[in-house]
Amino acid sequence: MTHLLGIDTGGTFTDAAVLESIGDAPPIVVAKAKSLTTRHDLAIGVDGAAAAALARAQCEPQSIGLVSLSTTLATNALVEGQGGRVALIAIGFEARDLEKAGLAQALGNDPCLIIPGGHTTHGSEAVPLDLSRLENEIDALAQEVSGFAIAGYFAVRNPAHEKTVRDFVSQRTGLPTTCSHELSARLNGPKRALTTVLNARLVPLISRLITSTRAMMRARKIDAPLMIVRGDGALVSAEFAMRRPIETILSGPAASLVGARFLTGCDDAFVNDIGGTTSDIALLNKGVPLLDPDGALVGGYRTMVEAVAMHTYGLGGDSEISLGGPALNPEIMLGPRRNIPLSLLALSHGELLHSALDKQIKATHFSHQHGRFALRSQAVEAVGLSPTEARMFGRLEDTPQALDSFLQGRSEAAVLDRLVARGLVQIAALTPSDALHALDRHGIWDKEAAMKGLALFARRKNGAGTALFDDPLKLADEIIRRMERRSSEIVLQTALNSEGRHGSDLVQHEIIRSVLDARQSPNLEKSYVQFSASLDRPLIGLGASAHAFHPNAAALLGVDALIPEHADVANAIGAVVGRVSLRTQLTVSQPVEGRFQISGFDDAFANAESAIEFANEKISSQATLLAEEAGAVEFEIHLTHEEKRAEVESRSMFIECTIVATVTGRPPIGH
Repeated sequence: MTHLLGIDTGGTFTDAAVLESIGDAPPIVVAKAKSLTTRHDLAIGVDGAAAAALARAQCEPQSIGLVSLSTTLATNALVEGQGGRVALIAIGFEARDLEKAGLAQALGNDPCLIIPGGHTTHGSEAVPLDLSRLENEIDALAQEVSGFAIAGYFAVRNPAHEKTVRDFVSQRTGLPTTCSHELSARLNGPKRALTTVLNARLVPLISRLITSTRAMMRARKIDAPLMIVRGDGALVSAEFAMRRPIETILSGPAASLVGARFLTGCDDAFVNDIGGTTSDIALLNKGVPLLDPDGALVGGYRTMVEAVAMHTYGLGGDSEISLGGPALNPEIMLGPRRNIPLSLLALSHGELLHSALDKQIKATHFSHQHGRFALRSQAVEAVGLSPTEARMFGRLEDTPQALDSFLQGRSEAAVLDRLVARGLVQIAALTPSDALHALDRHGIWDKEAAMKGLALFARRKNGAGTALFDDPLKLADEIIRRMERRSSEIVLQTALNSEGRHGSDLVQHEIIRSVLDARQSPNLEKSYVQFSASLDRPLIGLGASAHAFHPNAAALLGVDALIPEHADVANAIGAVVGRVSLRTQLTVSQPVEGRFQISGFDDAFANAESAIEFANEKISSQATLLAEEAGAVEFEIHLTHEEKRAEVESRSMFIECTIVATVTGRPPIGH
C-alpha cells in the first residue's frame, strides 16, 4: 500500500489531500485538510495543510510514495511584478526589438546586453558570435542580478550561440541561466525573450518554495519524489521546475481540471473552480484541458508557455458586496475585489469585532462605512508612499479598525482605496461567505458576526429613502441569487469567448438576459416569444462553496451540475493524480533547392526523406532525455509530422516539415 500527498496553494486556503494506492487500482481519497494560505511565507500554509491531512489519514511517513505540489506563486509573482533582478543577454537582436511583445516593460530597470550573433530562419549562422562586450561587463553584471536570461536570434532553429553564452556565463558567475530555446520551439524572438526574462526572474522564488517544501518533508520523515504541476496540468520533477519555473504559471487552475476529470470521470465539461477571490473557468475536451493557442497570458504579459485556456473572473466567496444600477431600485453587485469575511475575521478578533458591530447597530445615524473594517496586510512592504498615504498607513494597525470612525472625511476614502489597491491594507466587510453562514449553508466560521453584517447592510436605502431589506436573511438570499446568476453568466461568457465571440457583450444581450430571467424567476409574466439557450456539456463545480452556487447556476444554463464529493480539494487531488507529459520539436527545411537541413544540426542531406529519418532519431533521443529530466517513468514517445509544400512551376516543392515528439509517462512512486 502506498500513499500519495497532493498540495495546492490558493489565494485563501492551502489544500492537502492524501490518496491511497493499491496495485493497479485507481487511488482513492482517504483524508483531506485545509490551512489558511500564508502569503508572506507559503511554506507555513503548506506544512499546516499537509500535517493535518497526514494526521487524519493515520498513515506512516514511510508509506508516502509521492508528494506533488500545485502553486499560485509564479502566477502571483508575475501579476504583482515580483521576482529577482535579472540581466537579458540578447544575441543578434536590435534595440527596437526590445519594444516588441512587452519586452521592455517586463525588463523595467533590469540590465540588457545586446551582442553580435544569431542565425537565419534555416539555422545557418547569420553573424558570428562576439563575446568581447560580454567578457568586459559580465563581472559587474553578476554583482547586481540573481540570474541571466539568454535569447538568441532564431535560436529555436540553431541554439549554438545560446549554449556558448550559457556555458560562459555559468562558468564565470555560477549564477542560474535560462536559454530561450529550452522554453519554446516557436518562432517570435521578442516574445521568446520575454518568456525567458520572466522565467529567470522566477527561479529564486520557486527555488525557495521547493526548498521549504523539502524541509517540511524531511521534518516529517517523508522520503519521496517531489513533483510540481505545470500550467498544462502535467507533472514535472522539482528539479525541472526550478530550471523552468515559468511553466508553473496557472499551475493551480490546471490541477483543478485534472482533479475534476479524476473525480467525475467526465471527459467533456465546463469546469468552474470558485475560490475566495476568483472563479477560474476552463474546458475539458476529450479528457484533456483545452490549452491557450496563443500562450498563457499572466500579469498582462503574453508568454510562450503552454497552459490551460483559463478564464478568470473576480467573483468568489469573499467578493466585495456593493450596490449598483438605478438609484430607485439598486442591485447587489459582486467583486472584483476580495474582502475578509466578517465571519472569518471574528475567529481571530471576535471581541473587538462584535463590540464595534454592536455599537454600529445601536447607532441612530446611518453610515455607508458601517460593517466595514481595515487592517494592515503583512504580505507587502510599504515603500513609495505619498505623505498622505504614509500618514494613513501609520494610523492603521494589525487589528481591525472600524471605518466609520477611522475615516476622517470623504477624501480619506480615496487614500484608503489606493492603499488597498497596493495590497498594503485589507478590508473586512460583508461577503457571500457571510450570507452562506447566515443561512446555515456554511458552518466553519462565526455566524453571529455574519448576521450583524447583514443587518447593517440591509439598512442601506434606495433613491426613495426606503431600506433595502426588512430582514437580514432576505438580503442573504438575494446575495446568493446574485452569485448564482453571475456564476451562470461568466460560464456562458467563457463558452462564447472560446468560440471567438464577444462573450461579455452577448451575455448582456436582452435575449440572453430574458432566458436567464425566465429560468431564475419562473413566475415572471410570460412573453409571446420564447427563447432558449444552453451549453453542450455539463458544468463541474469545484471549490469549497461549489455546492452552494453551482447547482442553480448550471440549471440557469440548461445543463446538469456535477459536484464531486471532494470538490473542495480538487486542486490538491489533481496535483497528485496527473501524468508527466512534454513536447519537443525539430524542423527540417530546404534553404536552397537540393539541400535539406535540420534545426540545430550542421548535417546536410540530399533529400527530404533521409533528413526526416535522421530528425526522427534525434528528436526521439531528445524526448527521452526530456522525459528523464522531468521524472517520467514507463514513458511513451509519439511522433507527428506536419509538412508544408508549395506549387512551383506546376511541381510540388518541399518547404519544411515540423516533427513534434510528445512524451507521456507516469511520475515516479517511491517505496
